[in-house]
Amino acid sequence: MEHGTPTYTIDLFGLPVMFDLSTSLMIIITCLIVFFVFFFATRKIAVRPTGKPQVLVEALVNFVKGMISSNMAWKQGGKFHFMAITLIAFIFVANILGIPFTIILPDEEHTLWWKSPTADPTVTLTLAGLMIVLTHYYGVKAQGMGNYVKSYFQPMWFMAPIKFIEEFTYNLTLGLRLYGNIYAGEILLLLLVSLITTGGIIGAVGGFIPLMAWQGFKLFISAIQAFIFVMLTMVYLSHKLSDDH
Repeated sequence: MEHGTPTYTIDLFGLPVMFDLSTSLMIIITCLIVFFVFFFATRKIAVRPTGKPQVLVEALVNFVKGMISSNMAWKQGGKFHFMAITLIAFIFVANILGIPFTIILPDEEHTLWWKSPTADPTVTLTLAGLMIVLTHYYGVKAQGMGNYVKSYFQPMWFMAPIKFIEEFTYNLTLGLRLYGNIYAGEILLLLLVSLITTGGIIGAVGGFIPLMAWQGFKLFISAIQAFIFVMLTMVYLSHKLSDDH
């Protein structure tokens, strides 16, 4: 079933700028969920935690610390700790928002309101682009502009075009990998839900078990994709901080 998304267009200096209202709403919801989960889980921090929320947060903190330490010295990577925690939490929550259900209005365009924001390539590519820009910023900060630019022409000057192309491929692979996995998962969920709702008793019985199984698998995929995105970001950062990238 074809569906549309609600949009809003503004005129910015003569150029039309279109906003996907569904994606914008889901990004705001994702941010609020991450904020309140961490707020309530850490508002009563104890040296010896007795509640599960603090234990889970500490497990996540240690897990992300291990990801960073596996790519660079903690003296270098420690400053990225909170960024990486925020990033992995945001992406995971964004990935799973579309798992329980979707909200499609019964209008002519079947407007889709509730979905995973990471099922939109604009979101994932923008997020990947921000991470790549961040790696360049810290690369220049660590090595200096002269040494950083010089590194693109080493070990041979003719390697520079290849290295410049790599920067664009990093952005595409980082963003499109996340988008492709989440979008494909949501399409299959929509098909299974459509089978259950329109296939009668046979469709409901035959589609319910695959739907539950796929939701569990998509939850696993969502966690894996959040992990891969943050891990690759740390890998790129470690390369930029060194003088041999």
